[in-house]
Amino acid sequence: MSGPGPGKAGVVTAAVSRCRSAVARPYSVPERLGLSGLAATAAAFCYPTVSGHTGLTLPCPLRTLTGVPCPMCGMTTAATRLAAGQLGAALAANPFVLLLAGLTAVSSVLVAVRSLGLAPPPVRWTEARQRNARLVATIILVASWMFQLHRFNWI
Repeated sequence: MSGPGPGKAGVVTAAVSRCRSAVARPYSVPERLGLSGLAATAAAFCYPTVSGHTGLTLPCPLRTLTGVPCPMCGMTTAATRLAAGQLGAALAANPFVLLLAGLTAVSSVLVAVRSLGLAPPPVRWTEARQRNARLVATIILVASWMFQLHRFNWI
């Protein structure tokens, strides 16, 4: 009659330790955005069912108050259409949903790889890198807004 050997206990202890460190470690901005994207992905799959059964919708506050579409207008529609496999409808609502979906996928893989200890922990971005990231995000946001303004015949 033999019980679990010390090797098995060591493997379990190491796995538990990795799980604890994955929860406790600091996450980089891209990782946090990726995890937020995963939550949004889950919502994109659930939203049509919840909305259909309850009648509750998520109207755009800016468009509701002013009539002007916001830079992210159509993103809920685009995400739910993409989740349903309707690529054309998703792109028509907001083509930037593909960019966000891609970033979510890459960031999610990064979180998983780092959590397993297969990649080094994140390093703090330099001021220049942060500034460049803000510039890219601003350009994408402005491009999205121009698309929405054109889509709703404002320009």
